[in-house]
Amino acid sequence: MKRFSKGFTLIEVIVALSILGIAITVILQLFSANLKALSQSEDYVKALIASDMKMRELSQNDDLEEKMWSETSEHGYRFDIYITETLKEKTETLQSRLFEIQLTVNWRTGLKEKSHTFKTLKVVEKKIQ
Repeated sequence: MKRFSKGFTLIEVIVALSILGIAITVILQLFSANLKALSQSEDYVKALIASDMKMRELSQNDDLEEKMWSETSEHGYRFDIYITETLKEKTETLQSRLFEIQLTVNWRTGLKEKSHTFKTLKVVEKKIQ
């Protein structure tokens, strides 16, 4: 007696559904991980833009002196700023002074504290006394 199959067996259906379920789970996890990464990169970009604005403000000042201080922006970023004169022995005979500006931005994302540090150099004309 010949037996003709006109459909799938129960085992075949269960195996196909399990493979489909695993594939959908993996795709959803990848999608979720990408959303989290996008959110984190948005936090970094906002912090870096605020830092860039603060660094530009500091570097436009021609009356720099050695000092350090902290301040908090209206958006909740804390800036730690260190201005130091560098290479004093090499600029001693020049009409300029060289300052290093170090800016560290700190912010919170959830329960985590994050920070990023920027450094730049600024040449300032010596004041005649």
